[in-house]
Amino acid sequence: METIQDALQQFDPGMVWLDNDNRILAMNGIAIETLNARPGELIDEDILAMHPEPSREQVKSLLAQSSYPAESPPPVTMIINVPERMLLIKVSKMNGEDGVAGTCMVFYDLTDLATRPVEATAGEEADVPQRRLYKLPVQKDKRVLLVDLESVCCIKADGRYSTLYTDNEDYFCNLSISELDRRLDARFFFRVHRSHLVNLRFAKSFEKVDDQCFVVMDHKEGVKVPISRNKVNELKEMLGLT
Repeated sequence: METIQDALQQFDPGMVWLDNDNRILAMNGIAIETLNARPGELIDEDILAMHPEPSREQVKSLLAQSSYPAESPPPVTMIINVPERMLLIKVSKMNGEDGVAGTCMVFYDLTDLATRPVEATAGEEADVPQRRLYKLPVQKDKRVLLVDLESVCCIKADGRYSTLYTDNEDYFCNLSISELDRRLDARFFFRVHRSHLVNLRFAKSFEKVDDQCFVVMDHKEGVKVPISRNKVNELKEMLGLT
């Protein structure tokens, strides 16, 4: 696991200036390039429209938090489809002579730090991501860390976000479990339940209690993760239990 603060010092940030209605007033060259736009093309566009539907509530919440600078909310990491970039975003309200003059949004592109290209194969579904996650951005003590996937035992949904469980720590992740399911390597990470992803390398045993099946993970004293009925046979096959 590593922090990304040192790496960010070598990055040129993207910058977007928003009016009080969150419409774009101006943007720098990095932002224009990241959003795959032409100069001036996105001026007066609603910033929420620049994000896919699953990310809009996160961006809206981030913009709302910027009204309270004393709170200093931590950056938000999210994936956007331009195409599938991973951005670390921070926003701040800007004050002028007449009060709030808009919002400054600053972001860093973490795509090359945390993802790798996926080689498409013939007959693959259109929804297959162009880039696969190999590190997961998480928040801890107002810092953003990159967690190696090999250390992640399991992942649990936390509303629109998720919680990662490793040998030593639990981490909050801004990415949803659905996005993680789509972007993680399916050879190792399997969604056993709508609220749970497991790293099969940590699977220790299979249990059934009454009508509920569980996969027991090699984590602390043995975490039991519930398995949906429609996933039981597939998981057994992946674990060589059939």
